[in-house]
Amino acid sequence: MMESPEPSRIGDRSTSDVVVRLRTHEGRDDWFYCHSLILIEKSKYFADRLSEDWPTCQILDSRNCVEVYCEESDFDHHVNFLRLLYVVIDGSLEDIWHGVKNALGILRVAVELECAQIVSACANYLEAMPWEEAEEDEILKIIPGMGSKAQPILARVQPVNPTAVLRIFLSAIKFATSSPPSAMNDLKTSAQEQLEYMLTEDDDAPLLTADQEVKFEVKECVKRLFTRFTNMLEALLCGPVESAYEKGKMQSFQSYLSDLSWAFQILNKLEIMKEFVNSWVGASDKIVLVVEQASSVAEIIETKSKVIEVAAKVLEAIGYGNVILPTAKRLHMVKVWLPFVRITKPLIDSATTNSKDAPELKIDGELWQSLESTFVSMVLTLPSEDQAEILTEWLGNENIHYPDFTEAFEVWCYRSKVAKRRLADMLGNHGMANSIL
Repeated sequence: MMESPEPSRIGDRSTSDVVVRLRTHEGRDDWFYCHSLILIEKSKYFADRLSEDWPTCQILDSRNCVEVYCEESDFDHHVNFLRLLYVVIDGSLEDIWHGVKNALGILRVAVELECAQIVSACANYLEAMPWEEAEEDEILKIIPGMGSKAQPILARVQPVNPTAVLRIFLSAIKFATSSPPSAMNDLKTSAQEQLEYMLTEDDDAPLLTADQEVKFEVKECVKRLFTRFTNMLEALLCGPVESAYEKGKMQSFQSYLSDLSWAFQILNKLEIMKEFVNSWVGASDKIVLVVEQASSVAEIIETKSKVIEVAAKVLEAIGYGNVILPTAKRLHMVKVWLPFVRITKPLIDSATTNSKDAPELKIDGELWQSLESTFVSMVLTLPSEDQAEILTEWLGNENIHYPDFTEAFEVWCYRSKVAKRRLADMLGNHGMANSIL
């Protein structure tokens, strides 16, 4: 019985009948002793070059020669490609690719030299492998121009059906507003960040269209979150003062405040803040009472800072007319939050972040400045008698430096001084108009 012939090996001069001359424009010139049978079988490019129809035939070392030019950066990928022509690629040798970057380089060569088997095997490998961010960017540059056989690689980065986007958004908003146990805080925070990203217009359009269904579901989720927050306020006010400020309860209270601060940003993006603002207005007295009953320990300072963050958002929406409220409610908000902010700011400012008992406080100067401007704007929308009462109290307060109502005082003085003249002018103009008519 005759033994089967030993399989051909790249570089075996004794059996080689063709030289692949791999060259670069930088002067690199390497010879690879190959076998025409394998080249023709595996690669249409080599099949064409070695056919009788090819117009010219080079001879090198008494063998047919095929010259292939490539960039220096792709040289090793061409070498690996030639070696893979001699490998039985059946899916059992996944380590032959040596990573995503190398496989991508080989894929480029396989497409260029028309080897369908290596293109398919390489595409299957890249489709199944996880990608680093830099690798993904490279894939998105290269794959789209490689034809239909390479397209499955891009399946994971294709645009998603809007229905699927909506489903994941609704699922995420329910989880993000569900007040899960503290052990799941990292997951909740991640969900909140991604929801905000989905709705943000940056270099790309928002991932989700905020239609009425989306707005309704968001409002319902936030309403349930606020209801749980209100229930906690009631429990803290009804229970013994000492137990109300146990560490676990205060952490839970802070978590609610963080969630409400985030929820307001989402509502603001969707322009559906009114219900939240009205709920906060209704709960303001209780919120201030809960916080002010506590002693000024480090954890309570952190709680106050979180309260300030949410209150500042709500007050800004009211102060600049994004949410329209009647005079009585605007006056109520000023009377509740002005004293709270006035007392809390020095307390937070005096707390050092490196102190053993002080938390890391994130309220910066911009928030305080914005809050001051908001109060000035709100005060100036009130009836002049209410403005006079607020300014009188401000001028006699020991914390007169914040918020600084100098601008409001100047406007009030001007309006008050010219009020009679303005009124007379208006009445005169009105009478003149009536006589003409």
